[in-house]
Amino acid sequence: MADIEKDFIEQARECFNLEIAALQDTAQQLDHHFVQVIEALGLAVSKGHKLIFSGVGKNIPIAQKLVGTFNSTGVPTCFLDPCQALHGDLGLCAPGDLAFLLSNSGETEEMLAVVTQLKRLEVKKVAITARAQSQLAQHSDYTLTYRVQREACPLNLAPTASTTATLALGDALAMVFLKSRRFSRDDFARYHPGGNLGKNLLLTVKSIMRSHDRFACLPHTSTVKEAILAITKAHCGVIALTDPDSGQLSGAFSDGDLRRCILANPHCLDDSVAVYMTPKPKTIGSTTLAADAIKLFQEARVNDLIVVDGNNHPIGIVDGQDLPKLKLI
Repeated sequence: MADIEKDFIEQARECFNLEIAALQDTAQQLDHHFVQVIEALGLAVSKGHKLIFSGVGKNIPIAQKLVGTFNSTGVPTCFLDPCQALHGDLGLCAPGDLAFLLSNSGETEEMLAVVTQLKRLEVKKVAITARAQSQLAQHSDYTLTYRVQREACPLNLAPTASTTATLALGDALAMVFLKSRRFSRDDFARYHPGGNLGKNLLLTVKSIMRSHDRFACLPHTSTVKEAILAITKAHCGVIALTDPDSGQLSGAFSDGDLRRCILANPHCLDDSVAVYMTPKPKTIGSTTLAADAIKLFQEARVNDLIVVDGNNHPIGIVDGQDLPKLKLI
């Protein structure tokens, strides 16, 4: 590797180290002020109020990302542009709302103008800043500070470590609050119906399993030949076998089992399939998430999963060959 390439990599690592240090220092200094803000969050949300995030410069995308994070966890949240706020956008604010005001120095003119107006509108305010003694902090109801030894910028000017710390502090608020509300995967799914994330959270085994004509199922008293015909007709690689009296799953017979039984007995076609079936095959419920089915495939190292109902009656199969096209995790 050329010397200039090594130099670039070392500079990049120094950026990482400075931002990591900011995160570690901020995490270490968390105290009762963080708990107070979590409690304020709970109070505002329980009374039907919304959250407001505001910032200028590089804090705008940070604030907007945090708005998205809280919205995705079912907490109504919006972004307030400080400049537009003074020209009509304060109309989105209501008494009891909780505003998070992002400013590294805590002395930004636009933010100080907004904090005064929010106080008039009876909006609770949380300053997120590096300076606990700043004017923004003094005029806010709560203050959360982060610690940054220096920015990752070689000139110590461009917001880098400070914006990273701000984002992490906001994420910590969102995740701790999420856990305190016992927010579940099902709750999360309601707000993420689209894309791969929606698929992972909403798609169930029932939606992807093969059933009816594409599902082979016979009593285990059937012959090997009958089982092969059923598998061929369903265009699948396995057949579910049931107890003829209860209808419950008693085994499975796959292409692999067929090869093994032919090698053991070339004249096995008229034998009972129960002699060669795999007892207690891997099964899965129809309401299980498809993403969890994939994990089971990986752990059990099987090609197919038999889907059963609450009474252990087979109702379909999940064929491993169908999974790649689903594009799940």
